[in-house]
Order: sequence, then structure tokens, then C-alpha cells
Amino acid sequence: MGQFYFSGYSLDADRRELRRGTEIVPIEPQVFDLIAYLIANRDRVVSKDDLMAAVWRGRVVSESTVTSRLNAARKAIGDTGGKQGLIRTHARKGIRFVGDVQEQAIAPRVLPGPTSIADKPRIAVLPFVHLGGDPQQEYFSDGITEDIITALTKHRSLTVLARNSTFAFRGQSVDVRELGARLGVGYLVQGSVRRAGSRVRITAQLAETADGTTIWAEKYDREVHEIFEIQDEITATIAARLEPEVGSAERSRAARKPLQAFNAWDFFRLGTSHFYKATAEGNQEAQRLFRRAIELEPALAQAHGFLSYSMVLSMVYFDAEPNDAVLDDAVRIAKAAVALDDLDANIRFMYGRALLARRAYGEALSELEAAIELNPTLALAHCGLGDSLAYEGRFDEAMPHFQRAIALSPNDPMRWSFYSYGALAYLFAGNFDAAEEWARKATRVPNCQYWGYAHRVSALGHLGSRDQSQAVLADLLKLKPEFSCRFAEQRLFYIRDRDQVARYIDGLKRSGVP
Repeated sequence: MGQFYFSGYSLDADRRELRRGTEIVPIEPQVFDLIAYLIANRDRVVSKDDLMAAVWRGRVVSESTVTSRLNAARKAIGDTGGKQGLIRTHARKGIRFVGDVQEQAIAPRVLPGPTSIADKPRIAVLPFVHLGGDPQQEYFSDGITEDIITALTKHRSLTVLARNSTFAFRGQSVDVRELGARLGVGYLVQGSVRRAGSRVRITAQLAETADGTTIWAEKYDREVHEIFEIQDEITATIAARLEPEVGSAERSRAARKPLQAFNAWDFFRLGTSHFYKATAEGNQEAQRLFRRAIELEPALAQAHGFLSYSMVLSMVYFDAEPNDAVLDDAVRIAKAAVALDDLDANIRFMYGRALLARRAYGEALSELEAAIELNPTLALAHCGLGDSLAYEGRFDEAMPHFQRAIALSPNDPMRWSFYSYGALAYLFAGNFDAAEEWARKATRVPNCQYWGYAHRVSALGHLGSRDQSQAVLADLLKLKPEFSCRFAEQRLFYIRDRDQVARYIDGLKRSGVP
């Protein structure tokens, strides 16, 4: 849209800022959308149906809700229902912006991500409630809230409301559905903090605002030694847990949506749903859906990243034969994703994995380190960095990253891989007991790939546990009947150190793998 100037105010549609002179006017996102829509359509009277479609995205709301937002919009720009100097009501017809507006166009630019920021899931974090009764201790609960907001903004798949939008509701009893409509968000985070002596208990919960359903809740009990270390630990853990939970809810929502109503973001979300099935069929369907999303919106960086990663995994886990030309294409697509949004940690992680598959270990390490720098709570990036360090033989540096990934996201849809890659690192390091333990944990995750079983078979072979290895081998061959030593060596194409591969294959042979 651009920038609009009227009656001493300016509205920047690109930055979503309303200013009086040089000062920013605090305003709820939905009220901002209402003002922006009225200004953009100031040449006509806007009906209530128009507002429903544009501001509430087709959701039916009460007359009182519309009136409440309209009153808030007037107040924000110094108007009133009696004065109606800027926003005028036309009885039984609608409303119109009648102020004199000067417009300054902004040069168009390609925005990373979905076609509209409204396509991304929107989330608000309410101020965590301090339950101790001492107002002097509210700094801690406020700090928890602010740090969660900051950490969530590093997940580029989310739109996170700013602190000013939610702290206005401090101490209020809120209805999740009503507040979701007021703030224009699909998800709401609430929590509490209670300190008793040397202990602190922090609770957090995530709710869908459409129906008020709680989709995740957790509590954390800690001894208070270094209060800021506790704050950092808890906020990182909560932020890491929230993003996968929202992603899961969004994938379910996309699956329920009529195909004819899909936009690029919907095709992308449905693609991730198939991606996380961790099957050959799911991988191929995910690639098709990511390509469809890119056709509809070439600037959708996340779709490029996931497409590249799917192509790599199809050769590591599934039925695609390792192919240098396809790997080069995966690197090219991931690099294009980074060019579209180099601040997305997940995309930098996927670029790193594509580079690793081409055995460009140095470049891969740089990208994975950049991903963690951008988002320290991204569990996948920690797993990827640990994996890459292991292939370089830097095992002491590698293992803490696998442990960090598991601690950050114990319910991650890819958590089986955290254990599986950790098991592989222990195998290469010669710690076969730890490798067997980690591989066993991987196989307990419902969507574990066959590699988790293969790693356990190799570890048990080195441990000389023939009977146990035979039982696990039977499970492996049920999942992947064609698995053999030659198959494993071919699929471990991305490992540059052939001694590491030889150690792995030796363990398989000792267990009787053909």
C-alpha cells in the first residue's frame, strides 16, 4: 500500500505503524487493519460485510464487536462518534473514511514468506501472572513474558504480536475466543509464575482461539540459584515447544480446508504434513505440494527450503537413488530460499543439510552455526550441527548439540532423528553402548525411520549381542526388506570419512546383515 498522512497522523501500512507526529500510537492489530482498510477504500462507503471479509477474514462477529473496534479506531486517530471528522457512519449503509489523505507510495519489494502476513499463524503472549502477591516480584514474570515473545519472533513461520499489544491486558480475566477476535490471533499463550522460598514454578499453556481449546500445557519446577539463568532456560524451552505445537495445529487445519480454497501457504502447510509422515509416499507428495506452493508464490522462502530438504531426504531415507545432479538442484533451491529470507533459521538449517549432502562440510557447518545464531531455540539446527561435527570427528563438540535438541523439543515431529543421528555419532566415536541406547530411544518414537533400527543393529554387532541383534534385525527387515550392507553403504554417500562408514558396515556384518 504505502504511507498515508492525515490530520497530523501517518499510517505506514508496510511497517504496520500508526504515528501521531513522531510518536507511535499503541493500537491493537485488528483496529490497525480496520483503519488501513477504510483509508485504502476511502472512495466509497464500506459495508459491514466488507469489513467482515477484510478485517475478520470472513468470520462472523457481533454488531457490538464491530462497534467496539470502530470506536477504538476513532479514538486512536483523535475522532469521535459525535464528531465524525475522519470516520463517518452512513445509516444502514456502512462507514467511510472522509479525512483528507496524502499518499506516499513505497517502491514494491518482494517480501519473504507467504503472499500475505495474514497467511502465517498469528500468536499473542499474554503477561504471565505473578501469583506470589508481591508486586516487587513482577519483574520476573514480565521478563519471562518478554523473553518468550522475543524468542518466538525468531521463528519466521509465526507472526508474533508485539509486547504493547498484550500487556494492556495485564491482570484481566479474559475469554480466549473473545480476546483472539480482538487481537486477530489464532493462538494465545498464557502462564503464571509462583515463587516459594528457593523454588519457582512456571506454568504455560497454548490455546487455539477459534474454539478456546488448550492444545499444549506444561509446568516447570526449578531451584532458584541464578534467577536470570533460570529465566533464560525456561523461556528457551517454552518457545521451542510452542512452534512445533502451532505447526502441528496448522497442518491439521490445512488438511481440513477445502482444496479449492487453498492458497500458497495452505499448500505449503499441507506439504509439511506429508513431509512429517516420514514415508516415501509422503515425501513425494510433500515435494509436489511444495512445488505447487512455489508456483503460486515464487517468493515463499519456506517452500523452497522444505522442497530442497525433501529432495535430500528422499535419497537418504527413501526410494530415490543418490544422484549428484539432484543434489546440486537441492543445493540451488536451498540457496534460493536463503536469498529470499536469510533471517529464517530453519531455511539456513536446510541449506546446511543440502551442503552436507554434497559433502561441503565447511560450508555446511557455517550455515548451521548461522541458523543457531539466528534462533538458539531451533532444535533441528542443533541436531544438524551435532551431526556435521560428528562427521568431522569432533565428537566432544557434537554430543551436547544432540542433547540440546532433545531438551528443547521433546515432542518435535523429527525427534526420532535427534536420537538416531546421536546414535550414529556414538557409533563413529566407538562408544557402542551409548550408540545402542540412543538408537533404542529412536525406535520408540512412533514415526522412526528404519535407520534407527539399522544403527541399533550395527551397535549390537560391535557389542557381540548376537541374539538381541537378530530380533532388532528382524524388525529392520520388516520396515526395509531390501536393507543390506551394500544398500547402507550406498545411502551413506554423504559421509566423507570412509573409515566411519567401514566401522558402521562392520557392525552390520557382525549382526548378520546380508
